[in-house]
Amino acid sequence: MFDALSDKLKKVLKDLRGESRLTPEHLDLAMREIRIALLEADVNFKVVKDFVERVKSQAVGQEVLNQLSPGQQVVKVVYDEMVSMLGGTSSRLLFTSRRPNSVMIVGLQGSGKTTSTGKLSKWLYKNQNRNPLLLSVDVYRPAARAQLAVIGKAVNIPVFAGEGLDDPLELVKAARLHCEQVGFDTLMIDTAGRLHIDDTLMEELQRIKAEMQPVETLFVADAMTGQDAVKSAREFHEKVGITGIILTKMDGDTRGGAALSIKEVIGQPIKFVGVGEKYDALEPFYPERIVSRILGMGDVLSLIEKVQEEVDEEKALKLQEKLEQNSFTLEDFRDQLGQMKKLGSLESILSMLPGDMFKGMPKMTPEMTAQMEGEMKRTEAIINSMTAKEREDHLIISQSRRRRIAAGSGTKPKDVDSLLKQYVEMKMMMQQLMGGDGMMGGMRGKVMRKLTGIGARKKSKKQQKKKKRR
Repeated sequence: MFDALSDKLKKVLKDLRGESRLTPEHLDLAMREIRIALLEADVNFKVVKDFVERVKSQAVGQEVLNQLSPGQQVVKVVYDEMVSMLGGTSSRLLFTSRRPNSVMIVGLQGSGKTTSTGKLSKWLYKNQNRNPLLLSVDVYRPAARAQLAVIGKAVNIPVFAGEGLDDPLELVKAARLHCEQVGFDTLMIDTAGRLHIDDTLMEELQRIKAEMQPVETLFVADAMTGQDAVKSAREFHEKVGITGIILTKMDGDTRGGAALSIKEVIGQPIKFVGVGEKYDALEPFYPERIVSRILGMGDVLSLIEKVQEEVDEEKALKLQEKLEQNSFTLEDFRDQLGQMKKLGSLESILSMLPGDMFKGMPKMTPEMTAQMEGEMKRTEAIINSMTAKEREDHLIISQSRRRRIAAGSGTKPKDVDSLLKQYVEMKMMMQQLMGGDGMMGGMRGKVMRKLTGIGARKKSKKQQKKKKRR
């Protein structure tokens, strides 16, 4: 996501930070490079022009140029303006007390509209305590309603079939009545798409909107289509009126032109982004976090939220106890690999960490992360080929057992040897970090005494003895 743009902007801003004194010439050169980088990322020309002018007008002021670290000040101006360009703050879906609230999902055919309807309904159920009902009013495309039924089953959200009804307006009326009778508070309406915008489609959407008065009308756009997505969003907004955008396939969009243009062009915010094919691969759009990633500042908040959502807290506490007791086994090692896989690809995890963490280290390329993920899979396969006793006690793994494990995992005995060596070294390192006589152990002891007040109680007893002697 934004890989090429991120690399170019980080280089420009790094050069600015390196200047002890910033001059208008430095700024002109930096702004020219930023303009080129944004245009190459397929950002709308007018958006780029306005952005560069805003940054330049703020950065050339004497209050910035006279700062002790003017390069850092310019970076802050670029950051603030990019956040503003993307919408400023995250836009939460707003619901009323009326039941049901309707949400219309609109867009062109092939943009991922039906899948996004299912993903969003699951997200609302899980994160906003909504009780949604799915409805497809696409009566034209063969199997469109059947497709939503399949998605509804996959995300465990009910679908209104509307058997015998083939008119979109009659379908939404019947579904609304069903919501009122059964108790659904949200009706998710997956509207019909077309390969191109036409008047018939727009008129139908206008009639449905007039009848249902939706709280949200969300336009689904394929991020990989760049400025075509922006153009379509503008036409839908002019003729139907949309309240927000869902950008799909953001994980495959390395340029980011649509994401960086759409809010400025049509005036409506991106509310969600699709970041994968799985039904839980839908995320709220946070402009400040996206800009932090683009500028190499990381996105630790999103990483923390992902860990809290995916990692089993009970297992994490048990692991901590095992590390403290030095009883960490190969079984635990395998469980940890499984927990890591839930967080997504290694590349996506690294993209959330600040660039400063990797100072002095070679840049992680996609090839390198792919190689590391391959090694993790091989490690998991090797551990899976062991018996329960072998995973519990690695010391019983003899040469003959190594050969058997290697054959079962499709690896070589030397790969098994390498894994066992890494495991032993990791155990020793963990023992030093978690306790014992190591430096970190001593430090940890001091921290624990401070937190528990043990040291204070001991001091108090000594003071009492001194008082008695007096």
